[in-house]
Amino acid sequence: MKIAHIANFYGPTSGGLRTTMHALGRGYVERGHEFLMVVPGATDSEQYTHGGRRVEIGSARIPLSGGYRAITRTAAVRDTISAFAPDVLEVSDRTTLRGFGPWARAAGVPATFFAHERADRVLHALLPRPVSAVVPTRRIADAHNRDIATRFDRIVCTTPFAAEEFVRIDRPVDLVPLGVDLDLFRPSLESEELRASLTHGSEALIVLASRLSREKRPDLAIDAVRTLVSRGMRVRLIIAGAGASESAMRSKARGLPVTFVGFVSDRDRFARLLATADVVVAPGPIETFGLAALESLASGTPAVVNAESALAQVVGDAGRTAASSAPAFADALEQVLNEDVHARSTAARARAETMPWSATVETMLSLHGARANIRHG
Repeated sequence: MKIAHIANFYGPTSGGLRTTMHALGRGYVERGHEFLMVVPGATDSEQYTHGGRRVEIGSARIPLSGGYRAITRTAAVRDTISAFAPDVLEVSDRTTLRGFGPWARAAGVPATFFAHERADRVLHALLPRPVSAVVPTRRIADAHNRDIATRFDRIVCTTPFAAEEFVRIDRPVDLVPLGVDLDLFRPSLESEELRASLTHGSEALIVLASRLSREKRPDLAIDAVRTLVSRGMRVRLIIAGAGASESAMRSKARGLPVTFVGFVSDRDRFARLLATADVVVAPGPIETFGLAALESLASGTPAVVNAESALAQVVGDAGRTAASSAPAFADALEQVLNEDVHARSTAARARAETMPWSATVETMLSLHGARANIRHG
């Protein structure tokens, strides 16, 4: 089978989307399929990887996005996909690439849309509060999602939380949870040397691995640390990520035990960081899955997550949830740090082992196989 996947918001410092595309590509190729990904880049380029062929279309940066780019030269995408002649098309974009649903249908190619985010929650989070209070964000999102549903043969969501806005408008959804690399992320990577280089004395090590943007709410993590310090706790927050809000977050963290290490592109180093942490914090209220939290569980590190997001469905009993307030996150972090270290590590790893990438790949191939059979039948 020949599978093509096109996406925006893919770049050197992107997280979940990039990881997902690479994991799917490797899984497809390992099972004997051909995989093509088409993504934005600084210039036109092409590269062959272990996860298939990657074509980058030279694209302009999106203002205030933290460096993301969006493809506007859709003709170049169409030419690349047409030359590849896929049996199925995967689309991870609600913006400039959503027109490839109808294009695929006209070409007789089944098209799957990946809902990596919730339109209603994103609109509400990005609009200024006075505006979001009066703008009918839910109705706008519903109209947008109805349009998406008419363009594609299949909608894939990673959690029931992500699927809610499609279920609300009575559109069918396939639930396909994402996965984690259980060999890369593992508890045995815990490093006392790394801990010593990041902390001072007996500080507990908290890690936030996230893009630094308003909707991700990194401010909650910083304010939770402020609360913990006021309670007399010795903690150190390591912020691994970059983004448009970095300057504001550095100002907020001034005088606190908070260290910014930037985006960690080295996956082995990132895995060591997660395995060494005592707890990972994921404060974003609109996350539809949260791969970094799952990777922390695989590393034997529990996660404290926002109760409003899908992460409660992902971490299960291997972490704690908190309301969107600094005291609530501080309480949850303190509770986790007071738990038995071995017990919390064992529970975290056990939860992650239920979600390997192999299960995600097999489910997607099963869905694609059914569609491809219909096409060729």
